[in-house]
Amino acid sequence: MAKADIVLKGNAIFTGVNDEPVSGAVIIKDNRISDICSKEKSKDYIGSDTKVYSFDDELIMPGFHDFHLHLFLGSLYADSVSLIDAKSELEAAIKVKEFADQRPEDPWVFGFRWYHVHWDNHTLPSRQTLDELIPDRPVLLVNEEGHGVWLNTRAMQMLGINRHTAEPAFGKIFKDETGEPTGVLYETAISLAQAAFQLPKEKEKRLLERFLRKAASFGITSVSDMLPLTGYELGDIHLYKQFEEEEKLTARINFLTVLNGNLDYAKQVRQLFNSSKLKFSGLKQFLDGVPATYTALLLENYTDFPTKGEPFLPPETIKSWVTEADREGFRIRLHACGDGAVRLGLDIYEEAMKANGSRDARHTIEHIEVIDPADIPRFSELGVMASMQPEHMNTEEFANNVYLSRLGEERSKRTWPIKSLQDSGAKLAFGSDYPIVEINPLPGIYRAVTRVNDSGEPNGGWNPEEKIQLADAIRCYTSGSAYGVFAEDELGTLEKGKLADIAVLDRNLFNLPAKEILRAKVKLTIMDGAVVYEKALSGKLAIQ
Repeated sequence: MAKADIVLKGNAIFTGVNDEPVSGAVIIKDNRISDICSKEKSKDYIGSDTKVYSFDDELIMPGFHDFHLHLFLGSLYADSVSLIDAKSELEAAIKVKEFADQRPEDPWVFGFRWYHVHWDNHTLPSRQTLDELIPDRPVLLVNEEGHGVWLNTRAMQMLGINRHTAEPAFGKIFKDETGEPTGVLYETAISLAQAAFQLPKEKEKRLLERFLRKAASFGITSVSDMLPLTGYELGDIHLYKQFEEEEKLTARINFLTVLNGNLDYAKQVRQLFNSSKLKFSGLKQFLDGVPATYTALLLENYTDFPTKGEPFLPPETIKSWVTEADREGFRIRLHACGDGAVRLGLDIYEEAMKANGSRDARHTIEHIEVIDPADIPRFSELGVMASMQPEHMNTEEFANNVYLSRLGEERSKRTWPIKSLQDSGAKLAFGSDYPIVEINPLPGIYRAVTRVNDSGEPNGGWNPEEKIQLADAIRCYTSGSAYGVFAEDELGTLEKGKLADIAVLDRNLFNLPAKEILRAKVKLTIMDGAVVYEKALSGKLAIQ
């Protein structure tokens, strides 16, 4: 019998195949699981060079796969000033000034997560407030949803943004009463600031190294990197390739490029990037924005503003692009937050299927923050996946959350319909949308199971009938995501013959109150049969 490289023994192994953990051992040889067996049988696999980890009630489970994140945007966020706690425009600007003073060599001052909706006066900011504190260095601040930026005058000068700058389709350059830009750009207008994100190669390397360490510390062994943002792309697939060649890639990266009607580039990267660790995964485009800024496309008017929102691009254009890409064998993932956008996305996929014939495309709708009940069964009927981010439900104060005011009481009952989609037979996958929320998968799992925020609101849960079981929530973050990248035969569950991507939590979530999900930490992460993260919580891990 071939001796193992690593043996994980424990009382709580969640394979993902069954609903409850079992006692036993996971045997790893080279980069694969060679057996899952009893602790007694595991002794036969142990040789002089075998590393044996002995756990008690810590949870051994498949590695997490974050199905929707923005790798470089998140990496840059982690290296910038966070404005989430600011309660006013001035307070945010002061935080930026303090950060800028600590980083005098940075060519650009970056910040993230300002949110005027949570400010005392709920008013969009202006460049003048930043100018008073930082007049001589360019400042770019991304808002909480990632669909808006706030610039100072120096940044606008460097980017060539002025009163004569043309406003791109589905973009907004906010202007004052004299016609001068205020410094706030929304949606595709952010593309006007893309030059600010061109980072030095050495900084890109540092950011990627930091991201990989962070992902491993949260038990994440695979990610789906959504390179396309609103009107621009952010990421460096050639740097990813370099890391793979140098054996520094400690998380599998499945990346998407933009759906824009030109498939030449997509065809090139589909051929060039197709390894088990770095793979082209499809094309992405936006159908709408987000409810908070009235840019999500709804079927009926917003409750607090007389608009339904608008499509991100002309529907006929998107239909043409999707049909052509589908004909060429590409999978597509469409951003759709509003119920109008969700329906539009399903209609587009249905038309492509009628034009090209049915196939296992695994086209996907992203976010699905609100949906009309009539569209729920269409996911299963059309074979369309639902990609969702439950952590977006974690609002600071539920009673005043923006979804209630924007959608109204009746429509808000249709938000994040996870259980309804699951019951309808739809394939689900979870992600974080990092850096919109933190990359840690456990809060998202907690949200899907309880549907309350960190303060325990609302009592009983936000649309409590949409809660799902813990085992299913974990599957959405593991086997669901593996299915989403056509890797279910290799990843997503702990089974003999599959790749050894494994996470070990410091407690068995199945035997504890749900609140313990938020307190859990990752103890060990294995990717491709190698330990990529090891945390000693009290002394050293029990290694025999």
